[in-house]
Amino acid sequence: MLNRHDEPWVPDAVPLALVDERWEALCADNPKYFDGSMLQVLGVVRNGHGGVTIHVASTSYRFYAVQRTGIDTGARPLGVKGLCRSGAGWLMGRRSESVAYYPGQWEFAPGGSVPADQDPAEVLRQELHEECGWIPTGPARSVAVLYDPDAFSWEIVSILDVESGPQPATESWEYDELAVIEPGCEPEPLAPVARQMIRIRDGLDR
Repeated sequence: MLNRHDEPWVPDAVPLALVDERWEALCADNPKYFDGSMLQVLGVVRNGHGGVTIHVASTSYRFYAVQRTGIDTGARPLGVKGLCRSGAGWLMGRRSESVAYYPGQWEFAPGGSVPADQDPAEVLRQELHEECGWIPTGPARSVAVLYDPDAFSWEIVSILDVESGPQPATESWEYDELAVIEPGCEPEPLAPVARQMIRIRDGLDR
């Protein structure tokens, strides 16, 4: 469950002038950067019965992006990650060398941050098409919330049955390779967040 706060989140851990300076440098190095909206996680509260309330507020992507330059603004975005099942295996991707986190490492695909005005389940379906060129064959079911300390993000993990789609991925730069991998055969190098997701997957009552 998402509890959306009305007031936008702005960091107070670092000067905004420094944020702007670092953001301009990132954009100069990579024109793909775009300062859109995202959801900042203010807190995660578990109810003791398997449910979770995630408190969020809208913020700007640049506050998160500049953290890869060595400053910590306190940005902790909400993201989605899919445990996408196809037959006896699970869809995984090797991240390209152009991505910010885990370049060249394998992870469960897809994943992405949640814009402030979108539903997490819809974002997952969108990322599945754009990053992988695959389509869902049933509804997504949220099964866990995890924190990825390497990427500074909270992630809603959902299980989803999928199949290869008729059209190629429209944002294919995210992954160099996609494959359906049977449990126990996960390729290396494996991203740390993927190891967390293996434990979630293997603990599911499927």
